[in-house]
Amino acid sequence: MELKIRKNGDVYIIDVNGEMDLYNSYKLKELVMKMIEKNIKIFIINLEQVDYIDSSGIGALIYISSTIKKMNLKLAISNIHGSVKKVIELTKLMGYFPIANSVEEALLMVKE
Repeated sequence: MELKIRKNGDVYIIDVNGEMDLYNSYKLKELVMKMIEKNIKIFIINLEQVDYIDSSGIGALIYISSTIKKMNLKLAISNIHGSVKKVIELTKLMGYFPIANSVEEALLMVKE
């Protein structure tokens, strides 16, 4: 799994590439925690290049999402598709995560 960060104004977009599983989902958690320490307040996690997620990946997203909510920061998760979308639907988390169809839509969500 590769993580790339890009910026759009004060919004930080994390592009996730590869599989979010037991072996690497902690990397995303660590990255977001480091970013929060640096006072970054608005996040978009772009899952466009993620074709596989397991319970550890879902756990990492729940942890990130709940931490960001507790701290009154903003988060949107964009481009969920295929088996990743199925897993999130099966775990009934579609309503839990702030989900956008695209990075552009996510930008509008977090700017509100």
